[in-house]
Amino acid sequence: MTKVKLALCQMNVVDNKQLNLEKAGSMISDSADADFIILPEMFNCPYSNDKFIEYAEDEHESPTLNMMSKLAEDNDAYILAGSIPERKLDKIYNTSYLFDKKGQIIAKHRKTHLFDIDVKGRITFKESDVLTAGDEFTLAETEFGKIGIGICYDVRFVEFARIMAEKGAQILFYPGAFNITTGPAHWELLFRSRALDNQVFCVGVAPALNMNASYHSYGHSIVTNPWGEVVSQASEKEDLIIHEIDLNEIKKVRQEIPILKNKRDDLYEVIEK
Repeated sequence: MTKVKLALCQMNVVDNKQLNLEKAGSMISDSADADFIILPEMFNCPYSNDKFIEYAEDEHESPTLNMMSKLAEDNDAYILAGSIPERKLDKIYNTSYLFDKKGQIIAKHRKTHLFDIDVKGRITFKESDVLTAGDEFTLAETEFGKIGIGICYDVRFVEFARIMAEKGAQILFYPGAFNITTGPAHWELLFRSRALDNQVFCVGVAPALNMNASYHSYGHSIVTNPWGEVVSQASEKEDLIIHEIDLNEIKKVRQEIPILKNKRDDLYEVIEK
């Protein structure tokens, strides 16, 4: 199968876990016959260090993950459960879980690059005050082929995407939550670049803009193709995007402009540590 129907759930996240789960469930149910349903970064939790602590769940006692498992099985779809604050002993991770159509977790990605930035006079945020970074590349085998998973800030790192592509990932998924400072400047550019760099599909799913929240997500959930084009994108408002991609485009583009074949491994290469 080369055609994959994606459902990007750009939901409004509020300071109420139950309401967030109900919204996620509603959008998943509205995703009709999508093959992959993707939720945003921190979809059950306001994007705030204090809320990461308050909302954190243990993977084995998680009402959020139990619900996602059931929804994946009920809807006969893969669900990439954006990310949640995962508590493991005395640490908290920003973690994404991929469920298969039977409701089983087949991959989990702990955000590898923590969002520690200081844009003077505009935004300062330091995830590392609360969160611990993951240290693994995350790929999963599906009936549609191999996919790679990153979270938000991970998309800025060229090497991270290249290694996943070289390991065979045909779609790179990045649940994210760029803000209204970095989003207009870099969100679309980064997703087009990672798709173009690696001649893959690149998908970003963000929360909708909520001006009542302390952190203002840019929204604009996006699908970019191996030619580096935006093929679907939301606005800042809550939205459900259904978009079908054809993985044959990857082979076509790589034949037309064979950058992965023509790169000079005798001069340079990206190596996983």
